[in-house]
Amino acid sequence: MGLLWVEGLKFVSIGQLYTFLPFPSKLLTCIPPSDVVVASSTAEFGLPEAQVGLFAAAGGLPRLVRTCGMQVATELALTCRRISAQEALSLRLINRISKTPESLVEECLAIASRIVQLSPDAILATRQGLRAAWDNPSVQHATSQIREMYADRVVKGENFKIGVEAFVKKTKPQWVMPKI
Repeated sequence: MGLLWVEGLKFVSIGQLYTFLPFPSKLLTCIPPSDVVVASSTAEFGLPEAQVGLFAAAGGLPRLVRTCGMQVATELALTCRRISAQEALSLRLINRISKTPESLVEECLAIASRIVQLSPDAILATRQGLRAAWDNPSVQHATSQIREMYADRVVKGENFKIGVEAFVKKTKPQWVMPKI
């Protein structure tokens, strides 16, 4: 799972470390394909490759088109225009902007903490379902694919039993490592 926070020139990700070449300063050249992106209010985004004779060849162009549409992606890529965190939020490129630049890491850790309190089997299957929906233009195919891969494994898994039992008893579930 990738939970990403963006602060100045730094990508920090739980699970992976993303690095990038800052063209020009304070500009994030691309948002890696993360599940949740929280940005500082001081972060800026853009695709500056054309300024130095390159093009965005690492997947940024298709992700940008799929997220904000052809016209917006075209403008951003062909003009190398920088956008603020607020505009990135309005274009759905990020999930949220931290309350303050100083609270960025704390807010990301709060999201991660909430996720890890849930069934690891359910989180794994849900994330794969979201990725299948992103990768596949057919909702029916993505749904069938995930159901086929995970439905029996999740329902027959120990964490499903733990979750149902905790729900019935109104207690906090004590999840075990996923085996799906």
